[in-house]
Amino acid sequence: MPSANALPVLLQVLAAAVIGGCAAHRLALLGMTWIHRANTAPTPAPLTDDRAPTVLIQLPVYDERDVIERLLGAVSALDWPRDRLRVQLLDDSDDDTSAIAAPLVTRLADEGLDVVHLRRGTREGFKAGALASGLHHDAGRPDGPAGLVAIFDADFVPEASFLRHAVPPLVDDPRVGLVQARWTHLNREASLLCRAQAGLLDGHFLLEHGARARSGRFFNFNGTAGVWRRTAIEDAGGWAGDTLCEDLDLSYRAQLAGWRFVFLPGLTVPAELPADAAAFKSQQYRWAKGSIQVARKLLGPIWRAPVSLGVKLEATFHLGSGLAWLVLLPLLLLFPVGLLLAALGATPLQTELPAALPTAGLDPWVLAAALASTFLFYGAAAIMAPEPGRGARVLALPLVFAAALGLAFNNARAVWSGLRGEASPFVRTPKAGTRATSSYAPRGDVAAPWECVMGALLAAAAVIALTDGRPWSALLALLPAAGLLRLGLVAPTAAPTPMPTPMR
Repeated sequence: MPSANALPVLLQVLAAAVIGGCAAHRLALLGMTWIHRANTAPTPAPLTDDRAPTVLIQLPVYDERDVIERLLGAVSALDWPRDRLRVQLLDDSDDDTSAIAAPLVTRLADEGLDVVHLRRGTREGFKAGALASGLHHDAGRPDGPAGLVAIFDADFVPEASFLRHAVPPLVDDPRVGLVQARWTHLNREASLLCRAQAGLLDGHFLLEHGARARSGRFFNFNGTAGVWRRTAIEDAGGWAGDTLCEDLDLSYRAQLAGWRFVFLPGLTVPAELPADAAAFKSQQYRWAKGSIQVARKLLGPIWRAPVSLGVKLEATFHLGSGLAWLVLLPLLLLFPVGLLLAALGATPLQTELPAALPTAGLDPWVLAAALASTFLFYGAAAIMAPEPGRGARVLALPLVFAAALGLAFNNARAVWSGLRGEASPFVRTPKAGTRATSSYAPRGDVAAPWECVMGALLAAAAVIALTDGRPWSALLALLPAAGLLRLGLVAPTAAPTPMPTPMR
């Protein structure tokens, strides 16, 4: 039986298994992207007026004074027959957003747009509740409900031709329940933090979405920049507010009900990235916790469903990927200790484990494997993105790595809270619009002091490793140190690049 000294080694082996599995999964996504590259859905030719169905545009907003005019302006400019276009501003705001929006909605209605400003007077169910309420309102119209529903968050600016290209797959194939477009970024070059976020999202859309869509696996609606078939929403049981990722939840339920999703990587919708670290971490916390909540809710039904083993395995990796944060966090904490012991010439931990089992010094190899797979994954996404600036995207990869590792404490907290079943409100991400910075004050961040401590320890470990002649170990410590300190210190960011407001 292993001695007590074997426990740290066992933990390292467990960490290696989990993080190695995540690294292998990233490589598998890369492989699926390449193998199934011929299955990429092309952007459809524009739909003509004679084939255009009625589309309901839903705009869920909460306290969005800085971007509400831009949003309404972009939606009002959509190229679609006016007698088949409906717009709902689903406004749950507590501040002056409603007062700003009301005259804009009135003016657009006077100009002939079928638009309504809906106020529930409550945030019950959060975004899911607002969307469900809007569908209920539309169902009561004398001319009947719209068959298709497009959704845009407040920070998105769809181009006028969006519906012309997004709707054809839904018209051509009655089995298609959703068409999802790819996000691009209005303020990608505004700051180093924005560049890092853009790199992370490019990997999500071009490789994760791309691999799953091309290979016939389940993938998810991203909460915005997509068009649903109304019957797909209804067949899946409708919007539910019991998780923080209502979009992920509904997506899996709809696909389990037999609906097919289409991802159009060539159809893009620009959006605004969070401009400060606090907003970025809040967004990532919501996504990490919500994904685990959906995993708890749906992994059982997924494994009982009559779908292929490949679909089940990919869904498990997708929904359960947040568990890796619970392993990465202690690994980052142990890494400085291991480097210090090595520098002091301490004897590696003695154990009674079989000699074939890796023992001491595993942390650097585990982190190196994670870094290598991350480099390949996001490097491929930087090269695949069709937008100009490929060289700049590749050069920004260290920022992507640092930001990803810097989320370790924040996202581990989120996953742990989700596993414990703790309830928390839907915290929206503030946007700046055409302003230099958002007019909303950043929320308090309880994780920041701990991130600063962890970052300082890893920075010290990097110095120790460098002076001890271990440059690669120093690099492995420096990247998470930079990310943790950047997110923990919440330093001011550069002003975002000016963004045009389409409505005057």
